[in-house]
This record gives sequence, C-alpha cells and structure tokens, in this order.
Amino acid sequence: MILKPLETPAVPPAGGRALRWVAVLRRELANNLRIIRADRLGSFGAVVIVVAALVAVFGPWLMPHDPYESLRMVDGRMAVLHPPSFEFPLGTTNLARDLLSQMIVATRTTMIIGLFSGLISIVIGANIGLFAGYYGGRVDNVLMRLTDIVYGMPFLPFIIVLISLFGRSIGFVMLAIVVIVWRTSARVVRAQTMAIKQRQYVAFAKARGASDMRIIYRHIVPNILPLLLLYTSFNIAWAIVTEASASFLGFGDPNAITWGSILQDLWASGYTRSAWWWFIAPSAAIVLLVSAFVFVSRAYEVVANPRLGDR
Repeated sequence: MILKPLETPAVPPAGGRALRWVAVLRRELANNLRIIRADRLGSFGAVVIVVAALVAVFGPWLMPHDPYESLRMVDGRMAVLHPPSFEFPLGTTNLARDLLSQMIVATRTTMIIGLFSGLISIVIGANIGLFAGYYGGRVDNVLMRLTDIVYGMPFLPFIIVLISLFGRSIGFVMLAIVVIVWRTSARVVRAQTMAIKQRQYVAFAKARGASDMRIIYRHIVPNILPLLLLYTSFNIAWAIVTEASASFLGFGDPNAITWGSILQDLWASGYTRSAWWWFIAPSAAIVLLVSAFVFVSRAYEVVANPRLGDR
C-alpha cells in the first residue's frame, strides 16, 4: 500500500464548512479502519485497546468491591492473600483488598496517563518537526539543537528527577513523560516535511498565495498523518511503560492505583514468590496493552513505509 498525496478538497459554499470537516473526519476514520483491518496484529491490538478503553470508562460500574476496602470471606475471616476464586476472580492482596477492583481502577489511570501523555507529546514533537523542516535555516538549527539536548538526557532517570522535583501527582507524572517522549517524532516529522515541501502541489499552493500555516496544516500534515498516528501509538506505549516503571520504583502518585503501584505493593509486601496471582495480573496487563499499541503502530508503519509490506 503506497502513501499518496491527498488532494485538497474544493472550498464549499458559505455555511458548508462544518459539513466539509465532518466529511473529512469520516473519510479519515474509514481510512484508519481499513489500515488496521488489513493487518491481523493491528486488528488484535485495536480490539485490546477498545476493551481497555471500555473498562476505563465503565470501571466504576464494573468493580465488584471497593479497591481500598479490606474484605472478609463468608466465614468472617479476613481474605488475606486469597488465591483466585469465584468470589475473588483475581485473588486478593496482603491487606485483603480485591485485586480485580484494583486492576479496573488501574486501567483507567493508566489509560488516562498513556493517552494524554502520548497525544500531547505527538502534538509538541510534530509541530517542532513541521516548523524545523518547513522553514529550515536558523529555525531548524534552534529546534534541532533543542531536540539534541533532550536526546542527551537519560530517559527514566530524568523523568524520576522531574517527578521528585515537581511532585508525584498524575499531572506532574504526565508532564515529566511529555518532556522526554516528543523527541523522536520531532526528528522523523522534520525529515518527512523537508521531503514533502519540495513537491509540486506545495509549490502551486505557494504560487496561489497560501500562507505558511495553511501550507503546513492543510497540505503537509494530511500527507504525514499515517506517520503521526504511528508515533502516537509508540508514544502512548512508551508513556505506559514509563509510568509503570516510575510507579514500581515508588515515584508514582501515592493516591492513585496503577499497574506499576500494584507491583510495587507486591514487592514491598515480600510475597513476590508465594502470591503469584498478585504478580501475573498487572504484569500481563502492561505487556498486553503495550503490545496492542505496538501492533497498531506496526499497521501504520506499513503505510508510512510500503517496503515493509513486502517482507
């Protein structure tokens, strides 16, 4: 499948601007669904992401118990380290808390952090790459030197330092992730922009008097959209892994339940070997969701780089 330049639609009559954007959104949605459905792993990843999103949205109605409540069994004993059963499908923790309820809450927190961090980072990285590639010269030098500085920072240690300095709230965790994750997409978008701005339809737009902003966002961005979606998926996956790592090391939000914090509680309790169910649930969730975003990104990678489809 070859990535072809998108034709600029004709300007509709006055009052039809909203209808035009609705048509554009419908077309892009249909294109994205076709791209994902053409790849089996991409389809599997999309299903996993949709399920995780549904759990995140409807989590409060799906939780069988309060995730912070210490539960008792039918005979009145505390349900401490109870293995998976009909009453507790994923087992309980050393504080007799239902692991399934904690996993549902953690799914919502993880999806919020991953999606917001991934989307914000791709917006920042894409715009830096677009302006650097389009204008070149001094603008390119300044923006790329900034990107090089961020590349020189160690990934996880720098994020941990930022969280330690600014606080361990979810907002600061997302901010720390965004500060680092945007760098890769900036370089790739810059390279694509430098190639696309040499094409004839961009020269025609300039000759017709189109502004730089119109050329960038109306003519260049639509033609690198599969690339942007590719790196959006990658950024979300990186954000999920980074948040889980920071939480496991004790640098996450202490008031939020995440998959990483569940593993950190397991490690701190000392029951890593005996409470196998406590380890498997969050670990499998992290691997499955991160793999899902990677599979979806691979489907877009085949579009952005058609030579991969022949392998």
